[in-house]
Amino acid sequence: MADAQTFLAFDYGTKRTGVATGNVLTRSASPQATIVAEGDARFPLIAARIKEWQPDALVVGVPFHPDGAPHENTERARKFARQLRGRFGLPVHEVDERYSTTEALAAGAKDADAASACIILEQHLRSLP
Repeated sequence: MADAQTFLAFDYGTKRTGVATGNVLTRSASPQATIVAEGDARFPLIAARIKEWQPDALVVGVPFHPDGAPHENTERARKFARQLRGRFGLPVHEVDERYSTTEALAAGAKDADAASACIILEQHLRSLP
């Protein structure tokens, strides 16, 4: 989506979901407080973030094995992306997030989930024209 300017990104997890915000102008992302909630309990918290940040689109990291093969969390993240699209009516971009948590931990992140969401969003921003 060429006219999307601001994004809210998620590093989906079954118990914790990392969050980051960013925009095309700076092509950088900032970590936000990680959402600690399971199942549908996370959606009111996500709705509050969407209301606060008013993003043009959402970004979800989708994990794969190092060789590119999907695993059980791949489908969980894709389902989460579909739920976001259905609940909030915003465009949702899926980004291959292989190694984002490893990269966040290697960088010394205090909140690996939020740092991973930043890495995911910055990867998406770099892919835009």
